[in-house]
Amino acid sequence: MSTENELFRAVDALLEQVAQDDLPDPAERKRLREAAGLSQAQIATALDARREAVGNWETGRTEPRPPKRAAYARLLEGLAARFPAPAADAPPATLRPPVVPEAFTGPVQVPERVPAPAAVPASRPKTEASSTTRPAPSSRRPGAKKAVAKKTTAAAAVDPRFENGPLAVVDADADGLVSAYCVGGLVLDVPAKSIPALVDWTLAEARLGQARLHRNGRDADPILVLTASALERYGLPAALSDQERQAGRLPQGHKVVKQIERAGLQMTQRGFGPWARLYRDPEGSRRRCVQLCILPWNALDVREWDRKDNPVLPTMHPADLARYLGLYAARVTTPRGTTATTGLELMTALRPPTRAEKNTVTGEFERAFNDDALTQLYPVVECEVPDEHPVLKGRFARHHLRTAAEMLMEEPYDWCRPLTDAECANPYLVAIDLNMSFAAAANGLVVGLNGPTHLTNPRFDASMPGSWLVDLSHVDLSRVDTGGHTVDGDRLPSPFTPKGDRPTGPAWYATPTVAYAVELGFDVAPTEAYVRTQTGRYLDPWYKRLRDAYVETMADMGVTTALTGSEFLDAMARRKQADPTMALLETAVKATAKGGIGKLRQRSRGQVPYYEPYPALNRETWRPDIRAAVLASQRVGIHRKLMKTAAAAGLYPTSIGTDAIVYPSPGPSPLDILPLTPEGKPVPGTFRLGVSPGMVKHQGTQSVLWAEQQFEERGGVVFNISNLIKTDPTAGEGE
Repeated sequence: MSTENELFRAVDALLEQVAQDDLPDPAERKRLREAAGLSQAQIATALDARREAVGNWETGRTEPRPPKRAAYARLLEGLAARFPAPAADAPPATLRPPVVPEAFTGPVQVPERVPAPAAVPASRPKTEASSTTRPAPSSRRPGAKKAVAKKTTAAAAVDPRFENGPLAVVDADADGLVSAYCVGGLVLDVPAKSIPALVDWTLAEARLGQARLHRNGRDADPILVLTASALERYGLPAALSDQERQAGRLPQGHKVVKQIERAGLQMTQRGFGPWARLYRDPEGSRRRCVQLCILPWNALDVREWDRKDNPVLPTMHPADLARYLGLYAARVTTPRGTTATTGLELMTALRPPTRAEKNTVTGEFERAFNDDALTQLYPVVECEVPDEHPVLKGRFARHHLRTAAEMLMEEPYDWCRPLTDAECANPYLVAIDLNMSFAAAANGLVVGLNGPTHLTNPRFDASMPGSWLVDLSHVDLSRVDTGGHTVDGDRLPSPFTPKGDRPTGPAWYATPTVAYAVELGFDVAPTEAYVRTQTGRYLDPWYKRLRDAYVETMADMGVTTALTGSEFLDAMARRKQADPTMALLETAVKATAKGGIGKLRQRSRGQVPYYEPYPALNRETWRPDIRAAVLASQRVGIHRKLMKTAAAAGLYPTSIGTDAIVYPSPGPSPLDILPLTPEGKPVPGTFRLGVSPGMVKHQGTQSVLWAEQQFEERGGVVFNISNLIKTDPTAGEGE
């Protein structure tokens, strides 16, 4: 015979089961708490939970789990009895559509309440992949919200293969229960007890991934972001040792690596490191690959994904981290590693090298190359490669520094000059900064898609991308007529060298640099060239994708393209306080643009001895000539605006660092220096305030006295102070 206490415990257990789906909607939870005069902290203390968790329950971002769920339901039931809804015709409590960022708005489906099955199938037949399928019910937390589609130009239907989004943040609680936080507030219960089981669960049930960005491309693999608690749950170290960090992976003898091998999973050559890729052999055309992003192992570098001065990702709630990375995936692409790696992968995703083409004879589909993409490796040009490239082995004496006549030196500006006496009369130095300058330089740029053709004494052709050996020492900026005005060439940098020095003889230049000399009205006579005859605007879709991501993210922080002048400056100054998560996304998008261009000429990172082949050289996208063209376009684009500004207002910069330009100013604002027409519009061709790539923003202001003190501290040496003048000290050099 059962005792009374045992009977009560049994009844309480039944009530707890019933309470799994017996919660009012999030808005009603908040109303009941406020009607009772209770704070979120008071409820959190009573339920032994975090205050943030209670806040998430009231917004619908997450749902409480047993045993807290039953206690929370009992509390709400008691409050509802004391504080009934004021209106008799109030709608019944239902699951409401999740409150999600604009990037994920779209048609919302309310999940069905279904009992957990007796067993979860190990795999899912292909025939189940339809618009009505969903992960096994045991994977979805009771009451959790349904994932929703991201917004494109029009509301798109959810791809049933990836209905839960591109990625999930895997976290474990104090009770050892593992959850996968997806975009849109969706939370999945993870039954896997090992890394191999986690991978198989992801492939079979999680429905994570991202549809291809181009019809000839491939779908993005699902990403699992592992938090510190998840590492502990799956037997992984909280941090890599010095030796492991140097190697970039766990040793082969680690127990988790052995588990992976015993399970028949395969890893890429980089092994189990911060970005580990685990896969099984494909099933037909379907890839079976999962990428792990291990947060505590610095997978998301603080310089690219976080705030350098005060990192927030290590303590960010998994739901917030899923929102952040999910927005990046929706607007840019699924992260593939560093932002530089992701930027390069985005180029390939938008310009796939191959496509399926039907053979008219056999009727079979075969691989064919796309004309607008980078499709294969070509011979390199000696002047275009970095110093450690194998093609230079034995060419120069040890420690030889190649000259501009031996090496293509297309780099951003790093230039400065002393202030004149008249400029010292100004109280301020104002630094302006170009938005997404490298991405903007890639817009509309014609680049070579095939291998080089060597020419001797060619006639310069601006439509032929490549490298030209030409003498530009005769170009005198003071002789340039800019609409009836002449400029002081001594106070402007040369457009042909990164240091701003005037060339002294023949040197290698990319096509945009030589074309600018012709634009200024000077004759050019190349003696040698390496050109590409198959051309195209390879980077255009890449630029447009990043431009839209940047502009949309800035708009989420209140900085829109409609703002001008002081409105724009005010919005920029308060944007990071408006939405800190969007501020992180802004940093990541800018780093993706800058890093993607840099990856086109990735250098050896010490993997192999000098002059030995390194892995990056095996990529079709290792194209130093394209990087040189972008950087040349960026530099001459800045110089073109410098000339227009000097001609229109007699303003000359004192230093330039990458894309930051410093001007002496009578006032502390860019509005005090940027020239305007009598109608109050920016002078055509000059720097213009705005949020779009290629326009400028305020980087910072310092006094002229401050600059003089900086020079005196260095023995009177004038150095480049452009990147020291920052309102935001966490901003990087260049974008």
